[in-house]
Amino acid sequence: MADVRRPRIGVNLPFHGPGAPVTVADAARMAEEIGYDSAWMSDHVVMVEGASSPYPFDTEGVMRWDIDHPMPDTLIVLAVAGAVTSRIELGTCVLIAPMRNPVVLAKQVATIDMLTGGRFTLGVGVGWLAEEFAVLGAPFEDRGTRLDEWMTILRDCWTGRPTAHRYKHWEIPPGVRCYPTPAGTVPILVGGMSKHALRRAGRDADGWMAFQYTEEIDVDKIRGSVEAFNEEAALAGRPPPTRLAMRAPGPIEPLAEQLDELVGAGITEVVVTVDWNDRDAVSESLDLLRRATP
Repeated sequence: MADVRRPRIGVNLPFHGPGAPVTVADAARMAEEIGYDSAWMSDHVVMVEGASSPYPFDTEGVMRWDIDHPMPDTLIVLAVAGAVTSRIELGTCVLIAPMRNPVVLAKQVATIDMLTGGRFTLGVGVGWLAEEFAVLGAPFEDRGTRLDEWMTILRDCWTGRPTAHRYKHWEIPPGVRCYPTPAGTVPILVGGMSKHALRRAGRDADGWMAFQYTEEIDVDKIRGSVEAFNEEAALAGRPPPTRLAMRAPGPIEPLAEQLDELVGAGITEVVVTVDWNDRDAVSESLDLLRRATP
């Protein structure tokens, strides 16, 4: 019998700057051949010089990357990755859904899932960069309620025959057909550490995507977050989500040291960054994490 405590291990595909020495296609093939369970892509459409929006995962509110590094489109990258693999799961960690057209997004996700045989997972978040929303002509202040609606619209569109409905922020008219439908049931994971993200994960999502840098892991915070969205699920009269992922950028060693504790707190999978310059290092990172749990 498989050890239920053994977490799934995913990896971020190379997506920007000189730290991307291999193509996305080569990286996806490599990840699958080495044995990673999943491959993921982060999301921004644009970055904005001089932006004042605070980055929520830094105590000083400062972004930790160069905004001039190229960042290809998330869904196109994952479509390419899916075309050259056959087993590995593909996911977004996380896609900023409220700044997109929900019907177009539904079609894009369904298309990738259909073409890859049901291997797609949609991680979504509200976003934090107000200046990015402004460039795209998307409202920023009500992005939370938009995401709530978008999740409903996505699932309805994935049936192929969405119900005519006037939402607060969108309207689906009668007679709409939205094809193709996904090959399977596309899981929606809500990303974020805020109380609003935990509410959304507990009440509406199929899972949660936490975020902590490996050198700043706080197991107690993860445990408290899990308890919080379990309570939200109970209030909504539904079973709590059981897919609890954590994106963990940074060196592998600190994550490996605390991985067993994270699993004990409820985490079922982690998504790591690796040095794509060195295939041996990519393999050793997975081996180290596999040895870190019973």
